[in-house]
Amino acid sequence: MSTPGRDERPFISGVVEGFYGRPWTMEQRTELFKREHQWGLNTYLYAPKDDYKHRMYWRELYSPEEAEQLVALISAAEKNRVEFIYAISPGLDITFSNPGEVAALKRKLDQVKAFGCRSFSLLFDDIETEMCPADKQAFSSFAHAQVAVTNEVYQHLRDAKTFLFCPTDYCAAFCNPNVPQSSYLQTVGEKLLPGIDILWTGPKVVSNKISVESIEEVTAVLKRPPVIWDNIHANDYDPQRLFLGPYKDRPTELIPKLRGVLTNPNCEFYLNFVAIHTLATWCRSSATGGGSDVEMGEFCCLSRIWVRRRGTGVASKGRLNTEVFIKWAKCLTLKLLFFFSSQGVPSRAVAHKKHRDTNCPWRTGSSYDMVVVLWSCGASLVHAMSAEEEEKVINVHKSYSPQGALTLALSDWLQELMSANQPGGRAQPELASVNSKFRKTNEAGIRSTHACRCLKAPQPDEEPMQTDAAESLYVPGPGENPLYTAEPLTLDDLNLLSDLFYLPYEHGATARTMLEELDWLRTHREAAAAQTEEVGFQWRGRAGKFDSMCDAVVQMFNRLSNAPNRSVLYDLYNYICDIKSGVGLARAYVKTLGGQDQPSAQTLTDDPEPWGFRGGLSGEFQRMLPGHGNRDLFKRPPMTAVYCVRPYCSGDKAEVQKIFKELQRREEQSPKLISDSLSSGDVAPSPQCALVVEDDIGVCGYALGLTDAKQAAATEQVVKTFCNSCLEINKTVALWFQRPGSDTLLKDYPSLVVVQVLPRVTDPSPARRMVAQLLSSIRSSGSRGVFCELRQSDRRMLDFYSKLGSFEHVPVDGSLAQDAVIMATKFQ
Repeated sequence: MSTPGRDERPFISGVVEGFYGRPWTMEQRTELFKREHQWGLNTYLYAPKDDYKHRMYWRELYSPEEAEQLVALISAAEKNRVEFIYAISPGLDITFSNPGEVAALKRKLDQVKAFGCRSFSLLFDDIETEMCPADKQAFSSFAHAQVAVTNEVYQHLRDAKTFLFCPTDYCAAFCNPNVPQSSYLQTVGEKLLPGIDILWTGPKVVSNKISVESIEEVTAVLKRPPVIWDNIHANDYDPQRLFLGPYKDRPTELIPKLRGVLTNPNCEFYLNFVAIHTLATWCRSSATGGGSDVEMGEFCCLSRIWVRRRGTGVASKGRLNTEVFIKWAKCLTLKLLFFFSSQGVPSRAVAHKKHRDTNCPWRTGSSYDMVVVLWSCGASLVHAMSAEEEEKVINVHKSYSPQGALTLALSDWLQELMSANQPGGRAQPELASVNSKFRKTNEAGIRSTHACRCLKAPQPDEEPMQTDAAESLYVPGPGENPLYTAEPLTLDDLNLLSDLFYLPYEHGATARTMLEELDWLRTHREAAAAQTEEVGFQWRGRAGKFDSMCDAVVQMFNRLSNAPNRSVLYDLYNYICDIKSGVGLARAYVKTLGGQDQPSAQTLTDDPEPWGFRGGLSGEFQRMLPGHGNRDLFKRPPMTAVYCVRPYCSGDKAEVQKIFKELQRREEQSPKLISDSLSSGDVAPSPQCALVVEDDIGVCGYALGLTDAKQAAATEQVVKTFCNSCLEINKTVALWFQRPGSDTLLKDYPSLVVVQVLPRVTDPSPARRMVAQLLSSIRSSGSRGVFCELRQSDRRMLDFYSKLGSFEHVPVDGSLAQDAVIMATKFQ
């Protein structure tokens, strides 16, 4: 077996097709190989979960027709200098101890090897960990079984160029009790042959961040640097989400500590331009500023361009090589756009203004404008940069800025979207005819092919895309509607699209601003009607800002819907329709708050159209669960933590008593309250009338209730607890019901509740959720109403009940307790 030394093997970088859902087509994969080669990536891992012969029917050999396709695919990868790694997932039902099963696995991989494949992977992810009886007799552990079979297959293949192993515990969250002490990972690290590389997703399946320390930790256990299978752009777990943000929160210091990185991106092939492009930029970076020079598609690497410039390239003997200059201008445009964006200089500094300073081409409004400016500069611009500036631009790819990488990717994507050619290079016939027709401009100069693209409104008997090259363009007459203008897509549109569909743990800047504005407008809605107060003007101003942002989303939708590249649009359409609808609902709501006319769609009625509510059955299930919404990326200030509200159990008694005692120390000890007996555990809450809330530290609050307070207090449980330690509290209970006014109160409000949360819980939402659930349970018991008794010194809980909106102060004849406040609510 000849295996290259670990230091000699190239850094693995590329794409894993490993998502659940419709696999990519052979044509799309071939296009992927071209992109990878253009951007400097070198690997493709074939692992689509819904390829039956990859996972479910892994034992079956490929048919002649399937074999022909795989041969062509492997050949296409080789042609583009991309390493094709064939992955197989036998873990669903393999019997590790059965020699026949191992032989079937070898036979399948031998077939793929005969297709020309030289790299392989065994995946044991997302499977049950319980071994069958036969395997339990043969192996000491699940990890031992997997390692034994993997080593045998690896040795059988002998000359595998790359061999990857995906463990069942493929992220830190799956390791028990943790990564360093995981017996599973320890077995894998110690027994897996050193030539086999191991896949790892990071701290979680979809990792928000991957730190150097976490990689060093797992490397020590695995005894080799891992290959990251990165799910940061994966969307197969949520059909309503799409991720167009940059590859980020992976420091470039990771690069020398990893064997490689593979991104498992969005299911929709054509929407992965940003994910793959920005990963490629990241892979060319390093913590020390190093990095290899790679060609970037049709645009040559700048180092080669400068060689051309000095020789027979851009300018030779004072003459301009037009073809080379155009390529140089386009490449330099994008490089400058990336460079100055990453250095903090605005890439769109002045909109709608043409700068005359030809030494500053990056100050114009779009990448297309920059190419025009560069072209207009002629040969003089070629010699405009100093040697120091040249070196900066040449080495720009040696540093990584997520926002800069995103800008560069979106700039490239814009060119593709505005092309009528499909990514595979085949023009769409109907669009080609439209473009050829409107390439002509009429005498009045109605249209410029660089400014807009318009389509004639179809007549009833016409097909929507029908054209006639001989027919002259329609020109509207005086007083008639102007022609609909399908304006061209802009870089601003794509930046907005990326902000709206950013990353799993983060909204883009525009999306965050829109959420903040809507939250402020909703919270301060009472100011909408104010005509003279300063806050009224502020509300209307911010409402106008929000409306403008919503309009930008609608305009982006319109321009994107008319982009010539329909393949990308078809993948995007469901997502942009959904966000347009959501923005429309929010826009209508704000207009309603402002007293403006109700939109014609009547989106805010009690009987909305189906598009007026989201989520279907899955959404309804989630909204019925107590924790729904606690993972939303936008949380109303000052919420900074995730809280879990759950039913109280016997094990929580000590924690509730601890909270009660801590709050008792903070508040005055008198007067004694009936609810103290609930908090101290001397009186048990009614069934299904007790909840606790937890944060990252532990139990931080509780809500307890008695459906019939008087009856509960008179039960045998209370009477029999007259020991010395409980005597005082039980005397309090007995005296409480003898006070004047108790019968009147209990007639209307027979139930009692007590709610307390620690001061570290600054967000009122968890306490509100507990109250809502507790009142629902008490109401279902047939109670007429609920009261609570508070100390006047407890300003925090008094403020909380006052802001609930349902509890009101109830005066009682003959105060039930001196210096106590009664608040109550009736059930309708």
